Amino acid sequence: MTIKVNEIFYSIQGESSYAGRPCIFIRLAGCNLRCSYCDTTYAYDEGEEKTVAGVLKEIQKFQCVLVEVTGGEPLLQAETPVLINGLLQQGYRVLLETNGSIDIRKVSDQCVRIVDFKCPSSGMAHASNLKNVDYLSEQDEVKFVIGNREDFNYSRDFVGLMEKRKKKRGSKVNSLIHFAPVLGKLEPRKLAEWILEENLCVHLQLQLHKIIWPTITRGV
Repeated sequence: MTIKVNEIFYSIQGESSYAGRPCIFIRLAGCNLRCSYCDTTYAYDEGEEKTVAGVLKEIQKFQCVLVEVTGGEPLLQAETPVLINGLLQQGYRVLLETNGSIDIRKVSDQCVRIVDFKCPSSGMAHASNLKNVDYLSEQDEVKFVIGNREDFNYSRDFVGLMEKRKKKRGSKVNSLIHFAPVLGKLEPRKLAEWILEENLCVHLQLQLHKIIWPTITRGV
């Protein structure tokens, strides 16, 4: 069984509640969206076919228990849940970064599913699968990448929709929600001010890896 891999590297986790921790990254090739601010366009098509067993063996050289499967959009590949199950069976703490357009139930809920619902300035907001809101677990996380005030208002209203859907189904799940500024488009200070003005219970997320390595675009 093979899977198309763009790159495998070891770095500092730059996002999510795991930011700052050493992490193994498995970036898979292919994406069904074309976000305006995408910083991994090289993963759209570029990749090498590897066996799932080979990937599991390859990452053993890193002395680390945290792994993120990302892309591109990793859920496009049918073999991704198999890879994630293999990682879980080997005792890794596994994160999945997904763009919110594909049913997250494909992946074990033992995996931390980080769902990046798209805002208007991405050009891809229409692709969000709202049913994924109902599939979130307590350990899953949600991210909104915000480039302007319209995006902020959209994200704020989306969070309100999440709360309504949660109450309707009687859920007590409180997934962590991140608001992240688009680098070079929105100053973090401005986003912080908006969050405080609106009294939102969300996490301001900065891309730590871009602060540490501002001129490096791959392998970080």
